[in-house]
Amino acid sequence: MANSVSGDSVVDRVVRVISAFPEGVTNLPLSELATRAGLPLTTAHRLVRQLAAHGLLETGAGGTVRLGLRLWELVNRNSPTVGLRQAAVPFMEDIQQVLHQNVNLAVLEGWEALFVERLSRRGSVANRARVAGRMPVHISSAGLALMAHQDKSLQAEYLQQFSDPAERVTAGALRALLSETAHQGFAQLEGVVDPDTWGIAVPVLDRRQHAVAALGVVVPLREMRLQALVPALQTAARGIARGLSDS
Repeated sequence: MANSVSGDSVVDRVVRVISAFPEGVTNLPLSELATRAGLPLTTAHRLVRQLAAHGLLETGAGGTVRLGLRLWELVNRNSPTVGLRQAAVPFMEDIQQVLHQNVNLAVLEGWEALFVERLSRRGSVANRARVAGRMPVHISSAGLALMAHQDKSLQAEYLQQFSDPAERVTAGALRALLSETAHQGFAQLEGVVDPDTWGIAVPVLDRRQHAVAALGVVVPLREMRLQALVPALQTAARGIARGLSDS
């Protein structure tokens, strides 16, 4: 694969172009896309033209660029989360029908919870979790439920590099929180992301008892019903795990 003068490969440059779109932004002028990708304008123009020929990008009036429908098609058809979402959505719908609040599904990606599905309805409380959005492990109940049920070596690596610029939690306090989460079988965070909400999440465990996903809800503090919520979530998580093992 040919390298540029700077030493990065064509694949590196393509990934930078596709990754340059910020969350919630569907169109970018070519010049801004080049800047965000850290590429010369001529290089960005050539890559955009080539990617557009394959439907991975689309160009519009005035030189704007957006992600192509073909990219969406490939991701949704072949993503490793397809089977997980198919197994989880029926259980998520059941929980939402009873709770009338946000229900989300996340996987561990590095040191973050990556949300792969979310169900909400009008009147639900604010929920910062967005599909394809990420949240740091330590501020997400889903992230804690995921990390608390990983190999000890991975947890140790995470804690070793952990830092919170806002100094809301120390590595020692986080270690204790992960231990508590593993012991009780669920994670809960009160008012961390939003002061008026409570996040609760349980792990979806594989045969080795490692978390492959986390099923969570975000509810108003005034409606907190932990004793009722946790068993319902755990039952749903076991159902999701069975669905994954059967697929």
